[in-house]
Amino acid sequence: MATMPQFFEDKAPPPDSARIAERKKLFRARIDLYLVLVVGILLAIGLMMVFSTTFDWSYQTYGDPSVIFMRQVRSMGLGVVVMLLLALIDYRVWKKFALWMMLVVIALLVTLLMTAPEVFGAQRAFVNGSLQPGEVAQLVTIIYMAAWLSAKQSKIRRISYGLIPFSILIGSVGGLIVLQPDLSTASLILITAVTMFFLAGADLLQMGVIGLVMGTIGYLFARQISYAGSRLASYLASTTDLTKASYHVQQAVIAFLNGGLTGVGLGESYQKFGFLPAPHTDSIFAVLAEELGLLGCILVAGLFVVLAVRGYRIARGAPDSFGALLAAGITTWIVVEALLNIAVMTAVLPFSGVPLPFISFGGSALVTSMAGVGLLLSVSRVTARESVPERRTHADSDLSRGDRGRSVPRVRRGRGAAAGR
Repeated sequence: MATMPQFFEDKAPPPDSARIAERKKLFRARIDLYLVLVVGILLAIGLMMVFSTTFDWSYQTYGDPSVIFMRQVRSMGLGVVVMLLLALIDYRVWKKFALWMMLVVIALLVTLLMTAPEVFGAQRAFVNGSLQPGEVAQLVTIIYMAAWLSAKQSKIRRISYGLIPFSILIGSVGGLIVLQPDLSTASLILITAVTMFFLAGADLLQMGVIGLVMGTIGYLFARQISYAGSRLASYLASTTDLTKASYHVQQAVIAFLNGGLTGVGLGESYQKFGFLPAPHTDSIFAVLAEELGLLGCILVAGLFVVLAVRGYRIARGAPDSFGALLAAGITTWIVVEALLNIAVMTAVLPFSGVPLPFISFGGSALVTSMAGVGLLLSVSRVTARESVPERRTHADSDLSRGDRGRSVPRVRRGRGAAAGR
């Protein structure tokens, strides 16, 4: 009896298909597509909200509702270029230039205090607000801290090698930013640096001393700087009676109440028309809550959670301590900035002028944040390049000849995981 043909017989894929599949797998491993997707969605939401919050102001000022929106589009285009360039450059290059970058930033901060004109009582920017050294200082401080901490390694547990130099460095940068004055940016740099110091191996005694010093300095600032003291007093009063909160916070809460679950509709916010201060920058999350509702807020918060997971995962798998600290620092910086903005708008924390990353209007903040993402992608790419299985050069030729009978060599693993894994 004739046998039936075996239509379901397993067949090995043709050589070209095998190589293409392996190249696709290598590409996916080298590019963190989840991180890119999350940032892309946040940028899209940001453009949408910037237009919604500026079209009326732009029309009344320039006669065109899209002028200010197009500025953000140009900033985003520059940010994309910077992100891609930094993603393609090996992140370890920046360790060599970390000190020089830090010195340049300190020089810019000093020059800013000496030459920049005051705008609303503050000196924070050059070139009519286009260049804000405080924004650049956040990223450069992370790069320098990663280089410094990775070089010290276990020595940071010694007071003379760890706590004292750390305090002098962060105190110098933070002090120059406080003099602008810009307490929000200084606080963000301090929180990020302290987190990196802890992740690098600082002991609990050092962290306790830092916490005590931070609390004391914060109290003194609240006593000496009038606007800081008034914000703290308004916040403390609002914990028992929300009607005693600052005007800004009250208008943000009204926007949240107006939005409800699903929002009043994109572009239909009422609070942004003269009631809510800075609706396109510091208060953009409140406008988003009014127009897209609680569901929109959950979406944005969820995207930052995913960004945090991807960022810390990249840090955990980095091939060296510099890469691990760099990725952890950048992730902490972006996520904490987002948390501070959301917490302020929901009256959980005292008011501070912190933008919402990737969403608030502002060229310096946007480009700097995207530069940080570029460095994250660089760490991810280098990690994948050094850990993806590599075959001997003759293996592909064996496949091309159809000789699948030979054994495939063992996978050569990359370098070990980062310190602190």
